[in-house]
Amino acid sequence: MLSFPVLVRLLWSPSLCSTVLGLVISLLAGTAVATPADEPRAVPNLVLIIADDMNWDDCGAYGHPAIRTPNIDRLAREGLRFQHAYLTTNSCSPSRASLLTGKYPHNTGAEQLHWPLPAGSQTMAEQLQRAGYYTAAAGKWHLGDAVRDHFDRVYEASTAGFVLPSGEDGQPGKMIAAQPSGCEDWQRALEERPRDRPFFLWLAALDPHREYTDGALDPPHTHDDVIVPPHLPDVPEVREDLRLYYDEIGRLDGYVGKVLDVLKQQGVDENTLVLFISDNGRPFPRDKTTLYDGGIRTPWIVRWPRVVSAGQTTTALVSAVDVAATFLELAGVDKTERSGLATSGRSFAATLRDPAQPHRQYAFAEDHWHDYEDHGRSVMTQQFKLIRNDYPDLPPTPSADAGRGLSWQAMLRLQREGRLPTHQQTAFLPRSHWELYDLQRDPGELHNVFDDPAYRSTRQRLQQALKQWSTETSDYIPSVRTPDEFDRATGEPDHSVRVRPRPSKQEMFGTTGKY
Repeated sequence: MLSFPVLVRLLWSPSLCSTVLGLVISLLAGTAVATPADEPRAVPNLVLIIADDMNWDDCGAYGHPAIRTPNIDRLAREGLRFQHAYLTTNSCSPSRASLLTGKYPHNTGAEQLHWPLPAGSQTMAEQLQRAGYYTAAAGKWHLGDAVRDHFDRVYEASTAGFVLPSGEDGQPGKMIAAQPSGCEDWQRALEERPRDRPFFLWLAALDPHREYTDGALDPPHTHDDVIVPPHLPDVPEVREDLRLYYDEIGRLDGYVGKVLDVLKQQGVDENTLVLFISDNGRPFPRDKTTLYDGGIRTPWIVRWPRVVSAGQTTTALVSAVDVAATFLELAGVDKTERSGLATSGRSFAATLRDPAQPHRQYAFAEDHWHDYEDHGRSVMTQQFKLIRNDYPDLPPTPSADAGRGLSWQAMLRLQREGRLPTHQQTAFLPRSHWELYDLQRDPGELHNVFDDPAYRSTRQRLQQALKQWSTETSDYIPSVRTPDEFDRATGEPDHSVRVRPRPSKQEMFGTTGKY
């Protein structure tokens, strides 16, 4: 223990007096001590990276042995990997609208593909702007014009086709339907941001969305790299389709690395939260546009060195509807200031600090029109999934771009030849009204145990949870179906139904439409 004379000498030493005085002045001025120039506040910078149509486990971080994703894997090594993360829907623009608003798709007014967010929509970008954040979006937009000004800057990626280089014979290149990565302006968005404000970046890729062509990655993946999931036939066409898909994931991964490098160069990476997710699953049959894990389960990796310990995994169940609530809490936006925004989600900030902290008991997801008429709902725990198909007379036809792809056309051929295995024929058949899967015993979701007496209590519990959620969120079944826009076999457009105006409330709800 220090004697009284020694303590007095320490307290009155010039160096300590200077330090204490500096702390007092800083506190009175409302500023932080020793804050880097690029981090004027204690709140974190927020970077949301959204892959386009990437399956949850199609990267090394989730165990894929062959897809080359060193930078996504680095995120996991240096951050926290969520093992049970779900999106609110299986379709591109409705998923993004849900993320941005913190609402379930049927509450956003943009639940069908290509429906823009309505005027007056509240978003986390707008709220972060009000809280002093610089907000920018770079890459795929897909949200409509009403919320563009919620971002200080929008670097919108072109989705137009491009011209292949001329061939060796000197013939001019041809226009193809493929697209660039959509990540080309990510680095620019970081470099052009103001340095005196915290920032929120919405970085949205076009990879690995179809259409696919060679040249996305050098060197490319090979057929030997491909792992064919059990719901697809293992034939050369499918392996080629998956190989090209792998290449676009690899290309996306390179841009993730560039973002991490720029954050490091700018000296802000320690207090920048980077969340990597996808908007929906792999664009293949029985994946995207379905409520199986291949449609709604997502990679979910958070890197935030100042708070999140490196190399951890959590089994906490999270939903994409929780992202807005989490970002706003971390930004210091009080719940009373959110004007009703993000009321459906709940912050998972506690899990970031302690990965053993549980989050949700249930996650919920929706199926709406995407190229073809459909409607369904699902509820998930870490072990079980219950799916309710509201149009059970329809088969789970893949999205039109997947329908034009090699895998679906190979399945059609094998079906005609009578060589498609029984468990892969479900893509062509009507569905049960209810499906229940034990995800631990049956990760491929090939065995519907809804009628199995051993799962009776689980079935009842999940049905009750889905019913309660439907009531709490004012969910409904439309009284009028939206017709198909494409041919279910060829994926080619039916131009007679290209315009899909939003139906009236009477058409949406009818007299019996509400649950």
